[in-house]
Amino acid sequence: QVQLVESGGGLVQAGGSLRLSCAASRRTFSSYTMGWFRQAPGKERAFVAIISRSGGRTVYADSVKGRFTISRDNAKNTVYLQMNSLKAEDTAVYYCAGRNNIVVVTSTRDYDYWGQGTQVTVSS
Repeated sequence: QVQLVESGGGLVQAGGSLRLSCAASRRTFSSYTMGWFRQAPGKERAFVAIISRSGGRTVYADSVKGRFTISRDNAKNTVYLQMNSLKAEDTAVYYCAGRNNIVVVTSTRDYDYWGQGTQVTVSS
């Protein structure tokens, strides 16, 4: 089992930036492929960005490419999501997720561990 705790959400104006963090409880954090997902009101949860166990591979949703950056620090058991040039349509609850598998996938059903979510609201 691994517990994930997100932080860093909040209210920001369009064009602004936020950095989300997700701290994991396990020392075997480096064995987990990690991802960020988001869920807007009335919509299904969708992938935003995924990072491989070593951090050497990243995958982004088309809607955030060039604006968001996922990274991880395995020594700190933490994964980050740097969000720049935020838009109103980025408003959602953002979730951190992990899977104990080397394969990088983007489907929510392939992730076993989830944080409680952090709200990001972008005002236009």
